[in-house]
Formats: sequence, structure tokens, C-alpha cells
Amino acid sequence: MEIKDKSIALLIDAENITPNYIEIIIDEANKYGKINYRRVYGDWTTPQLNPWKQKMNEFGLTPVQQYAYISGKNSSDFSLIIDAMDILYSGKVNSFCIVSSDSDFTKLVTRLREDNMFVFGMGESKTPISLVNSCESFSYLDKMLAASNPDSKTTKRKNSKTTETTTTSITPLRKVKQELKNIINSNLEDDGWAYWSLIAQLLQKKFPGFHPRNYGKNIRPIDFFEKMHDFDVKKQNTVIYIRNK
Repeated sequence: MEIKDKSIALLIDAENITPNYIEIIIDEANKYGKINYRRVYGDWTTPQLNPWKQKMNEFGLTPVQQYAYISGKNSSDFSLIIDAMDILYSGKVNSFCIVSSDSDFTKLVTRLREDNMFVFGMGESKTPISLVNSCESFSYLDKMLAASNPDSKTTKRKNSKTTETTTTSITPLRKVKQELKNIINSNLEDDGWAYWSLIAQLLQKKFPGFHPRNYGKNIRPIDFFEKMHDFDVKKQNTVIYIRNK
């Protein structure tokens, strides 16, 4: 993915996301542009968030305190949502990155997009599909971590356990393939080929969380589909074309 020129408000739900992902979060956000705000939310009086405190200085994060006024409720939701709206009205950014697996932020993402904000999200595979699809792009942090440590036995065991016991919002590959075929058929040129750049954009809009690493292949989407028996791919100079076999 090319480096873009967006100005970004990075807002992290510390009570929902482990600090083990922070380097991946920063690297992924940097691909979209400059991170103007780096805020992480939670009740910092609780010992559960101590691991996050070790990452504050290293990654230039600003902690935002939110006391748990309601028992059993993620306290960081309230402050994050209020801050997001304050930042929106300040006019200092044109993009938001919401890092959480909590579906409670779905309405916030929708509201930000109504004001023409580019919103991309990050969370684990357990993230409800409502939050994933409300973003323009969504990255699964556990899949990204596994891709960055492919030989880790711990990662493999964790991923295997997650697949077996946890509901995931990752779209089944068969559904992605079928939708890709439909998109290609609807956008064929006169010569029977479709521009991959257009197809990729439409596929991303349909499945904001799609990436080959979700299926164990940390490669470019075009290379991922080219290895299948369902599609033909041709390259002419810098232009890539695709069609159904």
C-alpha cells in the first residue's frame, strides 16, 4: 500500500485491545499518512492496564482517564466518543483510526463518515461485522501479528484455538471469491478483461476487512487470486487486468 497524505486521529480502546499490538497499530496507521493524535483510553487506576503504561513513552501515546462509573461497562467508550467528536469539529484531521473490537463504536464510525471523514479500523477477528463494515478499511490485528511471526508456536496455538472456539467476522473465502467473480463480470471491458485497480476498490468496499493474511497468505491480493484456478491475470506495463476463467 502506498503512503498516503492523510492527517489522522488515532484513538485506541485500551480496555479492549492488548498493548502487544501497538507496533503493528502504529505501522499500519503510518501507511495512511501522518498521525496527529495518539490517544489511548481507559481507567488507568486499574492494574489491568499496567502493561499499556510501559508503551506510553515508547510510542508517544497520550493516556486519557475515564473512570468506570457503570459496573461491567467498558469505561473508555464514553471518553473516546466525546474526544472523537471534539477532534472532528476542530477541523485538524481528515481521517480517524478507531482501534477496538467493540461494536459500540459502530455508530461513531458512521457519524464520522457522515462528515466526510475517512475512517479505518483495527481490532481482532472477534470484532462484530457491524463495526468492520462501517469502516472503509479494517485490519485484523491478530492476523497481522500471526503474519509477522509465522513460525511462532504460541501464535499458531492461539490462532488455532481462536478459530475453533471464537466467532469471527472474517468473511469465508468462498464468499469473497463468488463476489469477486460477480464484480469482474459487471466491470468487463470490450476485450473481456477488467481493470484490477477498479476491481480491487470495489472488493474493498464490499469487504472492508479483506486481506489474504486472514486466510494464512501474507501476499498482495492480486497474487493471492492469481494463484487460484478461478481467475486469469495479465500485466501490461504497470496495468493489471483480471477475468474469470
